[in-house]
Amino acid sequence: MQEHKPYVPHDTSFKDFTLRSVIIGAIFGVIFGAGNAYIGLRAGLTISTAIPLAVISVAVFRALTPVLGKSTILDCNIAQTTGSASSSLASGIIFTIPALFLWGFNPSIFKIGTLALLGGILGVLFMIPLRKALIVKEHGVLPYPEGTAAAQVLISAEEGGAKAKNVFLGLGVGAVFKSLIAILKLWPEKIFLSIPVLKKARLGMDPTPALLGVGFILGPRIAGIMVAGGLLSWIGIIPLIAYFGENLNIPLFPETGLPIAQMTPQEIWHKYIRVIGAGAVAVGGIITVIKSLPTMFNALKVGIKDFTLSRKGEQIKKKRTDTDLPITVLGLGILIVAVIIVLSPQILGIQTSLIIRLIGALCIIFFAFCFVTVSSRIVGLVGVTSNPTSGMTIVTLLGTSLVFLALGWTDTLGMAAALTVGTVVCIGSSIAGDISQDLKAGYIIGATPKRQQTSELIGVLASAFAIAWTVWLLGKSFTFGSEDLSAPQATLMKTVIEGVLGGNLPWGLVMIGGSFAIVAELLRVPSLPFDVGIYLPLSTMTPIFIGGFIRQIVEKAAGKNEELKTKRKEKGILLGSGFIAGEGITMVGVALYAYITSKKPAGIGLVWPANVGELVSLAAFLVLAGYLIYKTIK
Repeated sequence: MQEHKPYVPHDTSFKDFTLRSVIIGAIFGVIFGAGNAYIGLRAGLTISTAIPLAVISVAVFRALTPVLGKSTILDCNIAQTTGSASSSLASGIIFTIPALFLWGFNPSIFKIGTLALLGGILGVLFMIPLRKALIVKEHGVLPYPEGTAAAQVLISAEEGGAKAKNVFLGLGVGAVFKSLIAILKLWPEKIFLSIPVLKKARLGMDPTPALLGVGFILGPRIAGIMVAGGLLSWIGIIPLIAYFGENLNIPLFPETGLPIAQMTPQEIWHKYIRVIGAGAVAVGGIITVIKSLPTMFNALKVGIKDFTLSRKGEQIKKKRTDTDLPITVLGLGILIVAVIIVLSPQILGIQTSLIIRLIGALCIIFFAFCFVTVSSRIVGLVGVTSNPTSGMTIVTLLGTSLVFLALGWTDTLGMAAALTVGTVVCIGSSIAGDISQDLKAGYIIGATPKRQQTSELIGVLASAFAIAWTVWLLGKSFTFGSEDLSAPQATLMKTVIEGVLGGNLPWGLVMIGGSFAIVAELLRVPSLPFDVGIYLPLSTMTPIFIGGFIRQIVEKAAGKNEELKTKRKEKGILLGSGFIAGEGITMVGVALYAYITSKKPAGIGLVWPANVGELVSLAAFLVLAGYLIYKTIK
């Protein structure tokens, strides 16, 4: 294999780790992390921020040249690496922590931030022995799409100012558009349309810029698969349940209050479809992990081999571009994390015994190492946005819950302890996917791996408690599980743990959902996006589908001009990322207002007659969609 030649030679005199890089990366990382936290709590998925952060770092350093002096490509890379950690922390927190609130616990910002910190540290450190196996040895095999794209952005730094304009433009448009809805309340936040003939079938849309941006980033195929799952639920399964339950005079389990004939479509979705969707996502996640077992085994084998070689002094004489943090840092980090968990009852629960804390620590170390390996390999093929973190977390929760079940620890405290184990593992696997993309970008441009690993650790330290505060504030202001903040993934994790430890899960509905996941796999359709579509409200999927459709339009309009097609895709992704960050920051501001005043913004008191408000909302969203098309094609 031909030796890789990085953009910056290994013997360069450039500094590749500066205080300004870390500070700028941390600041913008928190901004995009907050946006990702909100969109994850709203839609159950998050997106990679590597590319927009790379673009912003180039633009900011260029603007600050008169003050800070000329920057280098390695400066920008460290800023991007530091900042991207926050979005991965947000993913892990929002997938699990809200379940504690739904159980009636009230975890402090300190506890949430500590769990994020522990998971982030494990995710970064476990990648030390895996970098050579996955990033270096498989350079031509695993593309790591976001990392490769971020490297190209940094290499094309002379275009940085124009590209960054798109991110900031999207951020401004997203913030203004969401402010008109959430603060001024000029039009409704949701649009619904009942379908004749089909009982209780209903189409819906949340016309927001963030979901539109998510759809453009995901692309038409994944967006289409997700909305297909939503259509199956809302114009297929719900009408079917309504049809067969029309003459029932008693409630049908798991509903205990109303018969189906008296239930609204939303109530049917909440009581039945959510359970079916949970089964679909759980089985889809398990299938994904099973398919990854050969990868996991090979990567573990290589990791152990590299660990053995490192003990023999392999890392003494290496180029700058091939030096990782010492393997002793990994061992020390694991020991510190384990000791903190064992000696701090507050982490797994104040009333937990020493033996339970010890078992929890062992579960965390074991599952974190396994799924860090899986996560890094998977994102190398499909990217961070498609990383099945929820599936890995479900497997962790199932394994931990079965251990706790065997020990007879099945009360609410046991459930909370199992969830906190899943939280640390979820964050660790999410961070591993992120730093893998960063290390790939660094490998291409010629960064020093140990500097990147250090900056990622600093990014974890800098953003863990900021993201914890953001999630805590959103939950206090809007309530997890509400229509405003459904926290779908955390609700799913709660359902899994209750089902194993409580024994009250409607397994028939769960297995029905699992069958949908199996059918999708047999049809060679990615099961997780389809399963998520079943599980989430169709109103969330609709704008995502429109965003994916817009991307197809702008790419097809370029014809066979691949360069033009690539430029339009990149521009749209940057605008979409801005939409997400702008809406997320706006909603954090609204949450802060609601928390301080104990009420949400009242708006200007505008009242639309009949369905006119929904038509206005649809028109405004179409204008936003048209703007995205215009700016991308222009």
